[in-house]
Amino acid sequence: MKPTIAIAGATGAVGQQMLDCLQEYNIDANIRLLASARSKGKVINDLVVEELTPESFKEVDYVLGACENDVTKKWMPWAQEAGCVVIDNSSAYRLDDNVPLVVPEINPEDIFKHQGIIANPNCSTIIALMALHDIDNLYHINRIICTTFQAVSGAGVKGISDLEREIQDIHAAPEAFQYQIAYNVIPQIGGFDENGITSEEWKMQNEGRKILHSPDLKVSCTCVRVPVWRSHSESIMAECDQEVDLNEIRQALSHSEGVQLKDDPDQLIYPMPILTTNQDDVFVGRLRKDPTDESGKTVSLFCAGDQIRKGAASNAVQILKKLIEKENQA
Repeated sequence: MKPTIAIAGATGAVGQQMLDCLQEYNIDANIRLLASARSKGKVINDLVVEELTPESFKEVDYVLGACENDVTKKWMPWAQEAGCVVIDNSSAYRLDDNVPLVVPEINPEDIFKHQGIIANPNCSTIIALMALHDIDNLYHINRIICTTFQAVSGAGVKGISDLEREIQDIHAAPEAFQYQIAYNVIPQIGGFDENGITSEEWKMQNEGRKILHSPDLKVSCTCVRVPVWRSHSESIMAECDQEVDLNEIRQALSHSEGVQLKDDPDQLIYPMPILTTNQDDVFVGRLRKDPTDESGKTVSLFCAGDQIRKGAASNAVQILKKLIEKENQA
């Protein structure tokens, strides 16, 4: 029998992308679209949006969550009571010890340790770790210094709207961001703590430790919003336990699932966000040793990936596909 899959938050950018990805990944299922009362009756891909209520999860096997934290926490008990398996894109449960935090190419074994909830990592964390996990396997990374250049799509439909409106009218008032984003960059994503570090900047360390099973991983991150539509890019310096070999890293990355090596500076080949839009692979390039580290243990790189797809929707659907495949094998 076909499984029944509900998308909670189906009218948002990530929810709509999840729907497209279900088709792209050939997942044969009955699909239900759930959203707030104001979206009830909308039609997306010939499916009618239903209002998200306590009764929504009856006879549903899997839920793809694409809601904000507060909304997710409201409906999660309803889904659990109905016995659904939830793959959630919010940050509400990512650091819960009882909830696996999964990037399928990195820690697929954690998928099957769930107790009804599996968490999707933060978009910038997924993109960074897709670039780094082979390096970690080879040399064990103990410290990361990262600057992210995050697209407006990370703030959802309102973020995209801000950029669109401001390109047309530079005096248009921003709604999603603190300042004008067109022709500008904003060095803040999330709220600041007492040390001047934002909530977004903490995510890469806290989530990276859990995904890589590396509890001592140290990360210093600066997150910057940039006027790019939907792909994030990141400049990363990774300090390892032993001297790195760039040729060995390139060899590993060239065979890494979900990664494309774009590393030929002589031919001006390197990752750019515009190249990664509307597909699932993370591009990695600008590989070089840190000239300030005489030990040779530090590698620098640049990577880019589609924030809505691999950074959110596709990652969740890839997790779902593995769950369904295992169920079919049972």
